[in-house]
Amino acid sequence: MTDPILDIAQLSIRFGPHDRPVVSDLDLTVRAGEIVALVGESGSGKSMTARAVLGLLPDGAAVDGSIRLGGEQVVAAPEEALTRLRGTRAAMVFQEPQTALNPVRTVGWQIAQALRARGRISRAAARTRAIDLLRQVEIPEPEVRVDWFPHQLSGGQKQRVVIALALSGGPDLLIADEPTTALDVTVQAEILALLRSLRDERGTAILVITHNMGVVADIADRVAVLRRGVLVEDRGVHDLFSAPRERYTTQLLAAVPRLPEPGDGTPVADVASGAPVLRIRDLDVVYPARHGNTAFHALRGVSLEVSAGQVLGLVGESGSGKTTLGRTAVGAVRPSAGAVTLDGTDLGSATPRELRGLRRGVALVHQDPAASLDPRRSVGDSIAEPLVVHRAASGALLRARVADLLDAVRLPRDFAGRRPAELSGGQRQRVALARALALVPRLLVADEPTSALDVSVQAEMLALFEDLRQEYRFACLFISHDLAVVHRVADRVAVLRHGELVEIGGTAEVFGNPRDAYTRGLLDAVPVPDPVAQRLRRDGAVVLSAAG
Repeated sequence: MTDPILDIAQLSIRFGPHDRPVVSDLDLTVRAGEIVALVGESGSGKSMTARAVLGLLPDGAAVDGSIRLGGEQVVAAPEEALTRLRGTRAAMVFQEPQTALNPVRTVGWQIAQALRARGRISRAAARTRAIDLLRQVEIPEPEVRVDWFPHQLSGGQKQRVVIALALSGGPDLLIADEPTTALDVTVQAEILALLRSLRDERGTAILVITHNMGVVADIADRVAVLRRGVLVEDRGVHDLFSAPRERYTTQLLAAVPRLPEPGDGTPVADVASGAPVLRIRDLDVVYPARHGNTAFHALRGVSLEVSAGQVLGLVGESGSGKTTLGRTAVGAVRPSAGAVTLDGTDLGSATPRELRGLRRGVALVHQDPAASLDPRRSVGDSIAEPLVVHRAASGALLRARVADLLDAVRLPRDFAGRRPAELSGGQRQRVALARALALVPRLLVADEPTSALDVSVQAEMLALFEDLRQEYRFACLFISHDLAVVHRVADRVAVLRHGELVEIGGTAEVFGNPRDAYTRGLLDAVPVPDPVAQRLRRDGAVVLSAAG
C-alpha cells in the first residue's frame, strides 16, 4: 500500500492553556485516489482540522502532534515551507465561492495570478493554462468565459472556478469545505460528479468536509466522524451507514430528512382554513436594463395562494425566481404586472398607512442569521427591534415580550444579554426566528433557513418550526433547495423554473408522482443517504444517459 498523501497523527489544537482542545489526539489518513468525508456537528473541529493541514490556523492556536503532506511536516514548519506546500501539495475549495473570488477581476486574471504566484509564466501561457483549467472543470465555452467576471457566472460555475483555482498548482490533495452547501440539487450533483472525475482521472486525494449525509453517501470511500474534537469513528462508507458503531453516528444518520420512495409519500396535515392570507395572481416581475445589461424577466404569470397555518414550499434551481417571489410577497419588490394581496388588501393600490399596517404582519427569516443580526447589538435588542420600530411595546412590557419569545424558540432567557457571536449557528437561527415572530406575523417568508445548519441542528429547527406554526398559525412561504426539508415541513409545493410555475400541488402528490419532467429531474438529483442505493441510482442514471 502506498504512503498516504495526508497523514495526521495525535493532532491536538487548543486556543488557551485552560480551554478544552477543539481537536484532541486525532489520527487520520487520506491516500491518493481516495475520498474521505469528515463529518460532525458545528464545533466538532472539522474546519480547524482542515485549516491546520494548510497551516492556516488563527493566531493564538497551539498545535501538538504531526501533520505530514506528502511526507513533509506541516506542524511548526516555517512560513516559507508552508507557502511552498499550499497549492502544490494541498489546496482548499471553500464553501462560498462568492466570497472566495474577487468581484472586480475576471476569472482568467484570478487563475493567472495563482499561476504566477508559483513561478514565472508569460501572460499568454497563463491565459492558455487558465482556459485549460476551466475546461477541466467543465466550464462551457472556456475561451469566452475566461474573460467573464464572477457575477456573470451561476453559483455552480463559480464553484467550478474555485476548484480550477485550487487545481492550478497541481495539488495531490484537495480539501473541499462544504463545497455544495449553497448549491441547488442539480448543480450539487454536477459538482460531486466533477470531484469524482478528479479522483478517477487524476488520482487526486480529496478530503470533503460536509454536514450533508447524502453527499457523504454519494462520494465518500471512507467517513471520519468527529464529536467535540474527538474522532469517534473512521470506517468505510458502506460499513458506517449500514452498521454505525457509535450512538452519536446513529443520531447523525437518524436526523437526516429523507424523501419518500415514489408512491410512499405521507401527506403533511393541512391545517389551513379560511380565506387566503397571501394571494398572488398573474404576477410578473421584470428587472429593468441597467449598466449595459438587458432587462431580466424574473417571474412570469405566477399565481398561488397560502392560507393561515399553511406552509407552501418554493423549490427550483438558482435563477428560478424563488427569492424574488418571496421578496415580492412581503412588499420588498414591486410587481411589474399582476396583483399581490395580503389579507385582501392589494399591495399595489394600498395607501401608505395601509402598507405600514400590512408590514407589521409580515416577517422574513434569512438564510444566514450571522449576516442578518447586528453583531454590535445584544440578542435581546435584536429580538426587540420590530417591537420598538412599530411602537408595539416598551419598558417592562418589552422585556417581558423578549423573554416570552426566547421561551418560544427554546432559548434561555439570559441569552438576551449575549451577542450573536457568542451563539452557535443553530442558536442564532432561533434568535432570527424569535425576531420574526415578535409582531405575531400573518405571513412568514423563510428563505433557506436551514441550509447552513448541521443535520442534528436542522432537525431541531424543523421540529421547532412545526410547533411554532401550529401555535402562531402564520401562513408561510418556505424557500429551499433541500427537497427533503420541504417534504417534511410543507403542506403544498410550488415548483419554479426560469420564473414560471411549472407545478403546484400537495407535497405528497408532487414529490410522490410529479407531473413535470423538470420536477422529476430535481427529485432524481437529490443524493440518497444510503451509499448502496445512491450508487445504484447514479449508475442507473449513467446507463439511461448513455442509452439516450
